[in-house]
Amino acid sequence: MPTIDVVVWFFVLGLVARLAGSPLSVPKALTETLSIYLLLAIGLKGGVEISRQPLAALVPQILTCIGFGLAIPFLLVPLLRRMGFSLVDSAGLAAHYGSVSVVTFAVAAAYLQQMGIAYEAHAALWVALMEAPALLSAIVIARRTGPAASTAWRLLLHDVFAGPSVMLLAGGLVLGAFLGEAGTAPLAPVFVTPFKGVLALYLLELGLVAGERLPALRSYGLRLVAVGVGLPPVLAVAGALVGWALGLSTGGVALFATLAASASYIAAPTAMRIALPQANAGLSLAAVLGITFPFNVVLGVPLYTWLAQTLVY
Repeated sequence: MPTIDVVVWFFVLGLVARLAGSPLSVPKALTETLSIYLLLAIGLKGGVEISRQPLAALVPQILTCIGFGLAIPFLLVPLLRRMGFSLVDSAGLAAHYGSVSVVTFAVAAAYLQQMGIAYEAHAALWVALMEAPALLSAIVIARRTGPAASTAWRLLLHDVFAGPSVMLLAGGLVLGAFLGEAGTAPLAPVFVTPFKGVLALYLLELGLVAGERLPALRSYGLRLVAVGVGLPPVLAVAGALVGWALGLSTGGVALFATLAASASYIAAPTAMRIALPQANAGLSLAAVLGITFPFNVVLGVPLYTWLAQTLVY
């Protein structure tokens, strides 16, 4: 019988605390430190596993991750337009939902470990590859109209690829692949053993943030709720089918489905602020943090794992 991983309860605690009006808060400096830690830890672990296998074996997964990320906005924007969102807001939402959440990935990995389900240990590579492509696709789509046509591409590309999340995750992957298991062994007491405790603290903060976003949903109506709850399962099915076609393990299919269902709340807002300043940033963040992230970490991850088990077996 699937159970909720212990780290998820810290998210619930933060959510309840904020909804109850508690003044509980996590210092901003600590939140940034926890984020840096998680990105580096996930990257290092994935990099070590990459060092154990030939790069040629990963080429199909690399190309698929990039292609999948590029395609999602082209599929989502027409759907969002039919729901009554403007082109720039549709592109903004598609960018958030086409990109990925490293914390949702971490929650899914912890859940799979708890359930005893193995997965490809280099899966962190998928996170790094799937974060940026959708952002670029969404901007290209939005540029079809006049107001969004003056994108500063050099600044945008710099902020996307040199942004903290991409830099730390990709940097961790490179370091882990270069140093290997022996080279990173001295770091295990820092980046391996305490990982789950650090993840729990970060989820406590995200619970507080989600609690702050929930009241804003009233001003956006039920269609945003439909986006926040409806898109993740649909994208998860697409991701699971792609993972199955790649021949991934049960856990790998579950992680790929989870990444497809997740939505970015770090890289995407930064990129959209530069490329699509006309887009309603509050709209996307309300959907991502107020609906999709809670849905995914509480209900989505077990659901996507069941989907993977159904496909693979």
